[in-house]
Amino acid sequence: MAEGVVGSLIGKLGAALAKEAATYGASLLCQEVSALKRLFAQIRDVKDELESMEAFLHGAERFKDIDETTGNYVKKIRGLAFEIEDAVDEFTYKLEDKHGGFTGKMRKRIKHVKAWRRLALRLQDIKQRLENADRRKVRYDLSVIGSSGHSKSPEQSFQFAREEDLVGIEINKELLMQWLAGDSEQGCKIATVWGMGGVGKTTLVSHVYKTVKLDFDVSGFVTVTNSYQFDDLLKKISTEFEIPIDADNIAVGSLVESIHHHLQGKRYILVLDDVWQPDVWFKLRNAFPTESTGRFIFTTRMQEVALLATKKCTIELAPLDAHCSWQLFCKEAFWNADNKTCPEELQDIALMFVDKCAGLPIAIACIGRLLSCKHPIYSEWEHVYKDLELQLTNNVILDADIVLKVSLEDLQRNLKNCFLHCTIFPESYAFNRKRLIRHWIAAGYIQEVGSKTVEEVAEGYLNELVNRSLLQVVERNLSGRVRRCRMHDIIRLLALRKSKEEFFCQVHKGSEACSIENTRCLSIQNASIQHLSGSSAPCL
Repeated sequence: MAEGVVGSLIGKLGAALAKEAATYGASLLCQEVSALKRLFAQIRDVKDELESMEAFLHGAERFKDIDETTGNYVKKIRGLAFEIEDAVDEFTYKLEDKHGGFTGKMRKRIKHVKAWRRLALRLQDIKQRLENADRRKVRYDLSVIGSSGHSKSPEQSFQFAREEDLVGIEINKELLMQWLAGDSEQGCKIATVWGMGGVGKTTLVSHVYKTVKLDFDVSGFVTVTNSYQFDDLLKKISTEFEIPIDADNIAVGSLVESIHHHLQGKRYILVLDDVWQPDVWFKLRNAFPTESTGRFIFTTRMQEVALLATKKCTIELAPLDAHCSWQLFCKEAFWNADNKTCPEELQDIALMFVDKCAGLPIAIACIGRLLSCKHPIYSEWEHVYKDLELQLTNNVILDADIVLKVSLEDLQRNLKNCFLHCTIFPESYAFNRKRLIRHWIAAGYIQEVGSKTVEEVAEGYLNELVNRSLLQVVERNLSGRVRRCRMHDIIRLLALRKSKEEFFCQVHKGSEACSIENTRCLSIQNASIQHLSGSSAPCL
């Protein structure tokens, strides 16, 4: 996202300029002072040029996928911003390099004079290319692009919100609870809930699990994913069951024995969320004693996994019907209103939004929360709807995917960067609040706002992403603050596509071919750095 890249870069350029006076004072060479003055002048000019472009880029981001000329302009600016960032990073590194004795430092300073001149010329060239791009923008009349929608401030949009209200799950919830509560003949040893992604499988099962888990001696909820490792899965189950193990040194056979022994004579429940292959159960089942009263729930998109349960113990979740879709939309779009009902003047356009979501709760929640941070007037909602229509003209994908994409495009620059940063973590990973906030701060996405610390600003961003349904709460602490959260797999796929497209971040797995040229952030999962030795990246 060019706007996000440029915004972060402006902050970095400002930090470099803040060192200007101190740098002159520390310099011992007249030549170095002269070279530094030219370099700082170029940094200042580039910063001014980028600041003049930033507002335009905010609007251009919404149109780059549907207008080729705008897309090319945004791509060009993003590439130039990366070049500037590389130059500034080199400058900052050399400026802070103070190792060695007096003689060594003097040699470095003499070398640095050449570096400062080279970097100044490099920035001068980049500035010229920025100006050329800006002239082409005017020539091809891109200046008409802009954003006419106005979001409320985060303080207006989001107070501290709880988990979303549940809609359309009552019948299936009661059915699942009956199966789990029954004895070995009346109940279901294995129950499966299956359906397409985003239809609400995990929401239903996690709600039931939280309701019934205290009725069991031992309970666990584990996300499997398509790329699971069997030993890691056993370790997760052991952790959920609170079995003390040496995770780094224990063998698979010992893990199976530990789980089997721990469950002897106990009543237990295990939820396996997002199972893709039946062999997950075939590999696991020997770990569970047959004489104990165990209950298993699997969620899956795959019918062959659903068939692990008998027909009477299988729930196929369909998208929400029109009535439930409307209920959920109103609860999300008007969550901060007392009656949670849609004003009459907005009902027609609200129904058009609901229709785009195709009954998928994840899409309804996203568009509802997006609209909740707009003023409830027809013109603002119409602007968002036109964005949806524009996206649909050039994208042959599900309407619901477009809804999620527009929800992402609505995020402010730093919030968008924080959201995309979450893609560096593995699928279904539960982010710890404190760790995630430290990641964002270290990456430079958070700045102090007024009297707030960077930690407070970052936690505000986290709450906003949760309230927009772009992150899901896994656990809260006793005071109600988010302790852990995760990214829904459908939203993660969208975020991964966006990250790769914008060279923001790329995830590399060992079995995949990977080109990391121009990538600014690399996440290596289930692989090692050696897999990248033949890549086209100039350096790491």
